[in-house]
Amino acid sequence: MAIKRRDFLRQTAWAGAAGLTAVGAHGWVWRSPAQAAARSPRLIVILLRGAADGLNIVVPYQEANYYAARPTMAIAKPGEEDGALDLDGQFGLHPALKPLMAQWKAGNLAFVQATGLKDVTRSHFQAQDYWESGAANLSGSGWMNRLLGVLPGTSATQAVSIGNAMPLIFTGPQAVASMAFGQAGSREIQIDRPQIQVAFDRLYAQDQRLSQVYKAGREARDVLLKSLSEEQVAASKGAPAPAQFETTARYLAQLMSGDAATQVAFMELGGWDSHVNQRGLLNRQLKPLGEGLAVLAKSLGAVYADTAIVVMSEFGRTVAENGNGGSEHGYGNAMWLLGGAIKGRQMYGEWPGLAETALHESRDLAITTDARDVLMSLLGQHFSLDAGALSQVFPAYQRLKNLSLVS
Repeated sequence: MAIKRRDFLRQTAWAGAAGLTAVGAHGWVWRSPAQAAARSPRLIVILLRGAADGLNIVVPYQEANYYAARPTMAIAKPGEEDGALDLDGQFGLHPALKPLMAQWKAGNLAFVQATGLKDVTRSHFQAQDYWESGAANLSGSGWMNRLLGVLPGTSATQAVSIGNAMPLIFTGPQAVASMAFGQAGSREIQIDRPQIQVAFDRLYAQDQRLSQVYKAGREARDVLLKSLSEEQVAASKGAPAPAQFETTARYLAQLMSGDAATQVAFMELGGWDSHVNQRGLLNRQLKPLGEGLAVLAKSLGAVYADTAIVVMSEFGRTVAENGNGGSEHGYGNAMWLLGGAIKGRQMYGEWPGLAETALHESRDLAITTDARDVLMSLLGQHFSLDAGALSQVFPAYQRLKNLSLVS
């Protein structure tokens, strides 16, 4: 019987680690290969707020129209100075993402071209809401919270949101733990203070439903702090902290591979709106993102074999550059798929080209694959969800395509 690539990766990684798993600050326990193989699949979703320019991230360097439309901000062809890193002979990766080339070569990185939400607007705020809720006509809950409703997990930290506030994508009836971004992840917040906890305990004591949600959140917060304390102490031994995303990536890897047993996570990164000087902005933004993703992959260890990472943004940018070395709000974009669970080293989706007749509204990359088809394909294969479960995660959408994304 043929062994799946992800199973081979998992078994090899666990054998190399000798089956040892940290428990608490000083203890270790043995986990057999059978127990390791039973570990649950992980999902990490990263939203690049501000509309990251997919055309300069996954560069269509064989398109003459690309260079004609972007005389000053196009990324040079592979082999030229500051050129793209060749992926498949047609597309290249932005040079600032060089740390991810090892993942591409290993078959753990893929991209979906010309994807997005066809009912999206050119407003950042509305478009982000649509991406997080799953459709223009949904409100009040996010698709990742609905995903939790169809997963069998019971851990207090099954899901964690990394950021300053609970995002729409995790809004809903399912409990979600929260962690601040970067070094503030394990820093004390108001709810950690005993007097505040007592006050909230009294406030919610009379409402059974609210009390259960509040207690679940308290429990999740306690587990997160316990899981992060050892890493936080190690990082404070006089050494300068790494970049904020890299720090967060290490913390998240610890939560997913350690006692917290986090299965689903979401984080958001801002600053991608590139109306002016896009070349400088992308160089600044992509370098720590690529380095952080590489650190995340390494730090996840054996768990990486069962991990899928999605990087997405609310819409793309116009094909043509503007007069300020930037671009305007667009339409189609590229989604990133990363992880040991991904069937990588390939481009998914149908590339429509950049000829004027192929553009959306004569200005933007067209959408040929709805982003929900990508997400539903990934969730169905990665978590073994049937059509009924997927319809609960995206209730307002009828899937048009099923992409084979999981190895």
